[in-house]
Amino acid sequence: MSASTEEVLDRLGTKIPVRINSSAALVTDTDKAAAAIDRRRARKQKEQDPSSRKPELGPLQGADRHDLVATPWELLGVFARATTLARQGRGRGLAEHWQGLKYCQAMATDPSGGHLALTDEGQSPELSYRAMQARELGRAFGLAVAERTVRNRFPDHMISTLDAEAILLAGFARSGPRPSLGARPRPDFFIEAWRPGEPSHVFAVTVNGNHQKANKRTAKADRSVFKQLARGSERAEHFHLAEWNTTPCLLMSTELLALEGITVNALQAPGRGLLPARPATGRGSADTVLPERNLMYAGAVKSPAAGGRRERIQDGFLIVRKDLGWYGQLLARTGAAGQLAFAGAGTEIAQYLTDKQGHKHYEQQTFAGSSSGRDARHKIGPTVYVGTDQVFRLNRVRVEAFSGIAEELYELLVKGQVEAYRNRAYDLRDAYPTTTTAPLWGPVSFGDDGTVMALRVLPKRDDEESP
Repeated sequence: MSASTEEVLDRLGTKIPVRINSSAALVTDTDKAAAAIDRRRARKQKEQDPSSRKPELGPLQGADRHDLVATPWELLGVFARATTLARQGRGRGLAEHWQGLKYCQAMATDPSGGHLALTDEGQSPELSYRAMQARELGRAFGLAVAERTVRNRFPDHMISTLDAEAILLAGFARSGPRPSLGARPRPDFFIEAWRPGEPSHVFAVTVNGNHQKANKRTAKADRSVFKQLARGSERAEHFHLAEWNTTPCLLMSTELLALEGITVNALQAPGRGLLPARPATGRGSADTVLPERNLMYAGAVKSPAAGGRRERIQDGFLIVRKDLGWYGQLLARTGAAGQLAFAGAGTEIAQYLTDKQGHKHYEQQTFAGSSSGRDARHKIGPTVYVGTDQVFRLNRVRVEAFSGIAEELYELLVKGQVEAYRNRAYDLRDAYPTTTTAPLWGPVSFGDDGTVMALRVLPKRDDEESP
């Protein structure tokens, strides 16, 4: 029997541990998978040199390896916040702005182990959606672990997670009527740890998921998780700040059908990833409209000879040292656009994006969230949030989903005051609730950046019949 709507919402707001696997053995198995991938490519394509991958991969350390304890709704909130500017959803507004809603019934506690696992519904998606579920839920879990890792390292900083394609379009888009990055390998996301007036720290992140049911008989060469991490290492190696191998990265692969419950396999590579501090006002601040860049991709990265390998010139997204300030402005302004999109803003988003990022796309009110503009306002706890809502049916019951941002932060962003927004957001970071629900609501995901995502059952309408 399927769970009732009330049971589903209760599950979404219940904290459940998620397994983390990060060990020296995982590094070894990933290296073996990488070698096997190179052998297959050499046989097929006659390639002589192995592919470039992040050197010095290692496991997470200390508390970063502990189980992640979170509610399923918080995990979906991480996914929603990070993908508001992604232009790849189907169904436009619903698919892009509310991608996570289709997974409301996909997760629950594993009765045998007490960890988070897929429900019967989550284990049997329609065939055409299986790959989508692996990709999207893999991102939700992987990003949650990546964000916690960065927070652990910079506990007095704010965290912003940004879609890598939305960022890289500003400097590396191919020319054409619809600029794109093509099939160039790249990270999936960037995570920026920042404090007003100080240098920022940037991490490149790759995230994957799979539905493989691996057991003791499954050969390691056939394990999806090892192959995903090996390919993630390739994609991360295609992005560099200032020079080769100075950008830290986090690689995530989520096994949705692991025997012991959903498991996030995680690796890291070291680096500083440091961006210069910006002035609070004037030229160089994030309040300034950015010029477009035409940055070189082919042959852009020089990796020195090491470990028996000769020096090589490789393709990649390189942000040269003189452009690090520009890149920091780009992160801040694109992050501001994402915050407004999360709250359902309209044409106000366009001011923060370059033409290649889709300035006209948002300016013309044809963007993903345009069908549900910023038209909702709720006081949750002591904070007034403004945002957008979506009403949908869950087991024949009408449910409202709301996403928004604290009103005073929203007003600063609408006015184009990014630096003032960041200062105020940092000052208020400890003012928001940490609970997983709120009066008159069901599951709630509060962000320390002033965002909120919440669900609640709506009263029956007069014209509705009882089921």
